[in-house]
Amino acid sequence: MAHQTAEVLRRVPTEELLKELERREATRGTNKQQQQRLVLIGPPGSGKGTQASFLRERLCLCQLATGDLLRNAVAQGTELGKEAKKVMEAGGLVSDQIVLGLVRENLRRPECKNGFILDGFPRTLEQARKLDELLATDGIGPLSAVLNFAVPDELLKRRILGRWVHPASGRTYHEEFHPPKVPMRDDETGEPLVQRSDDQPDVLVKRLAAFHASTKPVLDYYEKRGILHQIDASKSIPQVRQQLSEVLSVDLSDNTERAEANG
Repeated sequence: MAHQTAEVLRRVPTEELLKELERREATRGTNKQQQQRLVLIGPPGSGKGTQASFLRERLCLCQLATGDLLRNAVAQGTELGKEAKKVMEAGGLVSDQIVLGLVRENLRRPECKNGFILDGFPRTLEQARKLDELLATDGIGPLSAVLNFAVPDELLKRRILGRWVHPASGRTYHEEFHPPKVPMRDDETGEPLVQRSDDQPDVLVKRLAAFHASTKPVLDYYEKRGILHQIDASKSIPQVRQQLSEVLSVDLSDNTERAEANG
């Protein structure tokens, strides 16, 4: 693995490597003064995952999504993973205690020392309260911001119900926003596209209703604490990114954008 990484780095121009090192050092310096400890909340189709990945890379934060943490713990056979596996195999819901244990374990990783993004967690008011207790008990520090990716349900339905996927590769298309060259066919193989089972209208309506019901108390909780920020996620990706830049008081433009602005 180290050999492969070295080979990749040799092919990158030295100037680009130096610029990236300068960016990371500048980001670390900023984070020492004001760490970003973020929670991202948003319904399916809100673009939350796209922006979370961008923030992770741009700000050198660790990104923790509880679904991924559970899968990794089970695959690695950790103590918490074994507990979670027993519950899931019995058809039960993994307890808050197990989920918070996974969050605590991962927040102790070296890459999380500069700050973190909790993606889609907490989902309930009780989880939000227990997360605050965890952060205080472990001396990590309180959350700096909670970002709510708000999108009207009708737009979410347009985004999600128009999605189609090529099962073999995972390539995704959209009837309106990113259509395939040939209707209902993958651009590269010509094979048929399918719609995910959870992208069906009746399933989506239930998912959105459950999301709103569980999330409202969480949003109210963080609003009372003064750290909730509403992000208009109905906008384009660059426009959403600009909102994040303003809320977090950080420069999130990439090198190309900065060059264009200076040129």
